Amino acid sequence: MGTLKRIDVNHLKVRCSECNLRELCFPHGMNVEDISSMDAVVKQFKPIHKNDYLYRRGDAAVAIYAVRTGCIKTMTESTNGDEQIVGFHMAGELLGLDGFADGIHACNAVALETSSVCKLPIDQLEALSQKLPGLQNQMRRIVGKEVSNDHKLLLLLGKMTSEERLASFLLSVSSRMLERNWKEDEFNLSMARQDIANYLGVAVETVSRLFATFQKQGIINVDRRHITILQMEALKAMVGDCVSTNKKPGCVG
Repeated sequence: MGTLKRIDVNHLKVRCSECNLRELCFPHGMNVEDISSMDAVVKQFKPIHKNDYLYRRGDAAVAIYAVRTGCIKTMTESTNGDEQIVGFHMAGELLGLDGFADGIHACNAVALETSSVCKLPIDQLEALSQKLPGLQNQMRRIVGKEVSNDHKLLLLLGKMTSEERLASFLLSVSSRMLERNWKEDEFNLSMARQDIANYLGVAVETVSRLFATFQKQGIINVDRRHITILQMEALKAMVGDCVSTNKKPGCVG
């Protein structure tokens, strides 16, 4: 047998400038020089597997994380231990901002499937943002989007019917798929029915019934977690076309 060569993991790192998700992540809107500076501080984790925690509530907030592959859910806990899912983070999306306020994470982040993430240490990020105006602008955009998503979730849970909630959720996944140049009308859901029900604030039986109803009406086709949207306009009509026009409150971002 030949001598085994040690693999330099730095050679395996996907640079920000080469990543096909850069337009959705931190490098969005930044010039080539700024992106090169980002490469110097971004670290990549080994893959985390289904049900593994990226971080837990109460952990020190040391970084922002960008999902490269897979899907990660974030959830809060009430004083009596009940969990509420507050987000599903897909490839190209960021999480960890919940730790900005007090320096500790306010929620748990759990992988829904085998996922990989990039780690952006907060201390290095803060130092770098002082030098790069493009990064400062991106930070403001990211924080603003986080606040906007929180408002949308509150409106979703407080104002929409269960049918509107599920329709809005499916349209949100569809639009995010389109942003990644993936099929907007055919995709696999990473999350289980229980997770969707928790996020939407309805019973799991309601989610299962609505999926069956939408399929019976010819709006979607459901094969376990594989969803095919057959009538996109019908889903949009349920929520006032809020995903495409972004004019109706309560749409999920």
